[in-house]
Amino acid sequence: MERIISMILRRLLSKGINSGIRAATNRGNRKQDQTQEERDLERQGKQTSRSLRQTSRFARRFTKF
Repeated sequence: MERIISMILRRLLSKGINSGIRAATNRGNRKQDQTQEERDLERQGKQTSRSLRQTSRFARRFTKF
């Protein structure tokens, strides 16, 4: 039972962290208020954060052994 609860909490925590990262890359602006340049910067930031998350996952996977 404890494992299930910790698994659910871990998932919720990671979703909260991801939404916080998304909000930070938005810099508080909504899509309709952004210029094309700001949208491009946001897209680039999201791609960078996605690649960093993948890299950290791979690093965790390799350091287990």
